[in-house]
Amino acid sequence: MPVPLERLVYESTATGSTTSLLNLVAILGESQHNNARAGLTGALAAHGDRYVQVVEGSAGGLDGLLMRLARDPRHRDIVILDRRAIAAREFGDWSMASARITPQAAEALDALMAAPVDNAGGIADLLKAALTAQAADIA
Repeated sequence: MPVPLERLVYESTATGSTTSLLNLVAILGESQHNNARAGLTGALAAHGDRYVQVVEGSAGGLDGLLMRLARDPRHRDIVILDRRAIAAREFGDWSMASARITPQAAEALDALMAAPVDNAGGIADLLKAALTAQAADIA
């Protein structure tokens, strides 16, 4: 029997620069390692002075992630925007992908973040669209 899946959308305030490639690479590398081990998939976006992340997996895997985040000095003020059961993964190809936020996407993300709890699904959709656009740029 398959393990029930959940989707977590959260934001946190970055303690370091979100424009630093070194900071982002460190977070992504560690996230990819930990998430692959825990069966989690998702995307991370650095936006302004915060991180916005969508993560999918089992309830236990997401609980473990939240405990790691609470101890991670690179994040503070973690706010869970949404956590819900899902039927299937939307980010199954990525243990943790970096969603590049273009200026156009930044405007849309700012609008969604104005009422983030109501717009968590839109935030997840925006990150997925950013990843799809990035893949098309590479191809």
